[in-house]
Amino acid sequence: MKRNLNQKLINLIEYYNLINANLFLSKDPLIRSNTKASINFSFTGSKLEKLNKLKKKIVLIKNCELKKNATNMVFGDGNINSKVMIIGEGPGANEDKEGKPFVGRAGKLLDKMLTAIQLDRKKVYISNVVNYRPPENRKPSDSEIERYYPFLTSHIEIINPKILLLLGSTALNTLIGNEIVISKARGKWIQKKIGNIMPWTIASFHPAFLMRQPEQKKLAWIDLKMIRDKLKNI
Repeated sequence: MKRNLNQKLINLIEYYNLINANLFLSKDPLIRSNTKASINFSFTGSKLEKLNKLKKKIVLIKNCELKKNATNMVFGDGNINSKVMIIGEGPGANEDKEGKPFVGRAGKLLDKMLTAIQLDRKKVYISNVVNYRPPENRKPSDSEIERYYPFLTSHIEIINPKILLLLGSTALNTLIGNEIVISKARGKWIQKKIGNIMPWTIASFHPAFLMRQPEQKKLAWIDLKMIRDKLKNI
C-alpha cells in the first residue's frame, strides 16, 4: 500500500513537471520566467531622445503578427515629465487609426476619470502593454506580452513616474503578477521595482470594463481618490 502511494506521488510530480505547472502556480509577474524579460535597453541622451530611440527599436521589431495587422504603432501620449504614468492593455481600432492610446470610447471615459481628480492628458503620460493593436481587439497573447515586455519596462523606466496606474488585468498581470485577480488587487499601493526605478503602483479597472460594468465605477472612484491623495504627498 505504501509503495503504491509513493509511486502515485512520483507519477504526480512527473506530470506537473511535464506540464510545467510552476508557470501557473508562480506568484511572479506573468512573463518573468521568460528569458526575453531579462533584455535591457540602455539609451543615452535627454528623456525625449531616449523615448525616440525606444520608439525606433519598436518600429524595427520583425516577425510580429500584431505589427503586420496594425495600421499604426501606438507608443504613448501626454506629458513625459509627469509624475503619473498610466498603462493599459493594448490599442483598439480608434487608437490604431490615430496612433495614440485611449482615444476611443474608453479613452473618453478615462478623460472624465482624470478630470474628476483634477488631471488631464497634459498632466499624465499614457501607454499600453503592447504597442500594436491585437486583431479584433482581443487580449494580447502571452507570447505577444513577452515580446513587448522589455520595451514596456524601458518605457516606464525612461518616464520615471512617481505613480504607476495599471488599468485592467493584462497590465496588472504583466507588471505585478498573476496570483491575484484585478478585483482583489485594485485599490492597494505597492512599491514595485521596474528597471532601476521603484514607483508607487496601483491597479484599477480598465475603462472598457467600466463601460460594461458601470456599477464598478464606485470602486474606480475610490482608486482615483487614492491617486489624488498620494500626489499631494510625493
